[in-house]
Amino acid sequence: MKIIGNDWDDVLGNEFEKDYYQEIRRFLDDAYQTKVIYPKAKDLYRALRLTSYQDTKVVIFGQDPYHEEGQATGLAFSVDKGTKVPPSLINIYKEINTELKIEFDERYGDLTKWAKEGVLLLNSVLTVEAHKANSHKDIGWKILTDKITEALDKKEGPLVFMLWGRNARDKKTLLHNEKHLILEAAHPSPLSAYNGFFGCGHFKKANEYLLANGLDPIDWSL
Repeated sequence: MKIIGNDWDDVLGNEFEKDYYQEIRRFLDDAYQTKVIYPKAKDLYRALRLTSYQDTKVVIFGQDPYHEEGQATGLAFSVDKGTKVPPSLINIYKEINTELKIEFDERYGDLTKWAKEGVLLLNSVLTVEAHKANSHKDIGWKILTDKITEALDKKEGPLVFMLWGRNARDKKTLLHNEKHLILEAAHPSPLSAYNGFFGCGHFKKANEYLLANGLDPIDWSL
């Protein structure tokens, strides 16, 4: 079954035919008709479509999509142009500026450029009901994103995993490939950023690792 439209379809094999995924689809078919669900159905797999398996160099895990109107785009932490930039993304900008002296327009939150450079911006849970954070955490998405994580762990080329906060750090148990760099820190949310996200050095470390392994670094500017 071709869902993504690039090499992820082959990498994930028959995951989209399994019972747990069919249960997700049945749940969402009803939910999209009866409730307000984010992101739009067409954007469910936008992260995978923009960043193919082969092109992935850095993986940043989010928890679940933004749950307020006009925010969720299918890319973790990203919002569309013209949408107010959420506090977590503002803190990400601040950390990149501290590490790499890159200036950001804090009115602009579209991270599509990063995705096209090889940064997989993947939420652990791919949908959410409006105004109800983490409301879809138990419908089966974590099974699929665990499979994605396991597939990335098997990738031959070196990868950088940025695991921010408890939900993302839970994925570490699936990572065993010594070629990859695993970076852990607190979540960039204002509630936790001062507990270890600020000063983590992840963006500089990621680029140093990519360069050391013969890969082009990420241009973190937008």
